[in-house]
Amino acid sequence: MRTIQGVSVSAGIAIGTVRVLAAVDYAVERRLIDDPQAEMDRFRAARDTAVAQLKQLRDNVAAEFGENKAELFDAHRLMLQDPDYAECVEGLIAQDKVNAEFAVKSAAEQFAAMFAAMDSSTMQARAADVKDVSRRVMNVLQGKRDSTAQDGSVQGDAVQNGIVQNGIAQNGESHIIFAEDLAPSDTAQLDRAKVLGLVTAKGSANSHTAILARTMGLPAITGIGDAFDPADDGHVAVIDGTSGAVFVDPDEATLTEYRRRKAEAEEHLSLLRKLKGKPTETKSGQRVHLYANISRPPDAAAVLANDAEGIGLFRSEFLYLEREDWPTEEFQFDAYGQVAQEMGDRPVIIRTLDIGADKQVDYFNLSHEDNPALGYRAIRICLTRPEIFKVQLRALLRASAYGNIAIMLPMITSVQEVRDAKRILEEAKSELRGERIDFNESIQIGVMIETPASVIMADELAAEVDFFSIGTNDLTQYTLACDRQNPSLERFADPHSPAVLRMIQMTIEAAHRHGIWCGICGELGADLSLTDTFLRLGIDELSVSPTSVLPLRNVIRNH
Repeated sequence: MRTIQGVSVSAGIAIGTVRVLAAVDYAVERRLIDDPQAEMDRFRAARDTAVAQLKQLRDNVAAEFGENKAELFDAHRLMLQDPDYAECVEGLIAQDKVNAEFAVKSAAEQFAAMFAAMDSSTMQARAADVKDVSRRVMNVLQGKRDSTAQDGSVQGDAVQNGIVQNGIAQNGESHIIFAEDLAPSDTAQLDRAKVLGLVTAKGSANSHTAILARTMGLPAITGIGDAFDPADDGHVAVIDGTSGAVFVDPDEATLTEYRRRKAEAEEHLSLLRKLKGKPTETKSGQRVHLYANISRPPDAAAVLANDAEGIGLFRSEFLYLEREDWPTEEFQFDAYGQVAQEMGDRPVIIRTLDIGADKQVDYFNLSHEDNPALGYRAIRICLTRPEIFKVQLRALLRASAYGNIAIMLPMITSVQEVRDAKRILEEAKSELRGERIDFNESIQIGVMIETPASVIMADELAAEVDFFSIGTNDLTQYTLACDRQNPSLERFADPHSPAVLRMIQMTIEAAHRHGIWCGICGELGADLSLTDTFLRLGIDELSVSPTSVLPLRNVIRNH
């Protein structure tokens, strides 16, 4: 067995035979031409044909996956119709007297290099898009057949020399596709009945190819790099789209374990088919909003796949924990905006950075503390280092123009902390107005209730914010005076303690007295033994791990 570690871009498990797709050679001969105008006419005609093909592909994707997933190919059409792109191609033809194919390839390389050099990971991912659309124009110029037939089937060689024709459809088998890379248009045209999963040497979690794989429900792993080996063709493999692990020629124990996991996943999928789109509502009509918790932008795909109604907790500190230096405003805006766009109209509640205690970052240069759980952390860092806080708030506000974002403040113990945070937020808003940058002027702000102080002050806090979300992990720790990182205290740190449940009850009642909603975003929210209790207390929202959404909805609907 050979184990390869890549980057997860789409969750799920696939077990099957590998089909390695040979890299397509896009070598274009450089030819000198005598009539630049005629060559420009060739380019324009090929571009128009490529735009029409993309329109057909867009319609096919919209019909199968919905309008929002088809927007990618609208963007591809706009790329081809961009005056700067056409000017670059035609300038090369006119100045260098070269053939249209070579000019298109050269222009694609220039634009791709420009995108790759940008700070934004989203813009870096556009490098693959401009190569994809340029390849389409080159195919037209070279007389290659388009892969998008009127019925949407794959006909030609645009999908890596015809992956459906190259042995997959002919023998009726389904395969795990290994490739150097896949362009977005290639991925969109895969026959899902014949493809079990995707593994690529190159690519990123932010690419349109990755987003399409998640939309199509295909387990996908990228970034295996030099571990990509064409000799794997025909071998059995297991891919774990959640962890990013690939097992080529798996041993019996690995096969048995992943078959078990796959069966569990299929049972979960059956539950999804049964409950998808159904309201989270008890038999008596009590409605509960059921959201999901995430830590990274790619996790949004699991939220949608499990039919959560929104994101109740985006742990933004992971954007800090996974870097060796401060995440810039642009980097954060890119991450928050990506999630907001992917979630559409569904709420996305983003917790401001919760660094400190068990989450340490070297470049914050935090001093050693004997009791960090009660120390310099979360909102305390933000309020005493507003230059850090404002960068995040500006990024959050800018991203709010692209979706339904709300801001949530952690570790609140007083009304003054909320007012101080709101003052910095207003400063950020004022700056953005001055810079004529759009944002949601009425963005909601909430607080996490995770300290006894915030419970006691809940009536006053409710007058300052739009919602409460109870963080049961820390609330249990601080209420029972039990360090949750200390395994020897496990028997004493009982989240079912009447004291903790009383705290939850007091918070819900205070929220409702002041006309705001109250949710739970800690692990206790997914504890099915407490669902009845939370319903009786009148909880408005529960935010849990994506895989806990459907079992919880099932229990609530049967209550």
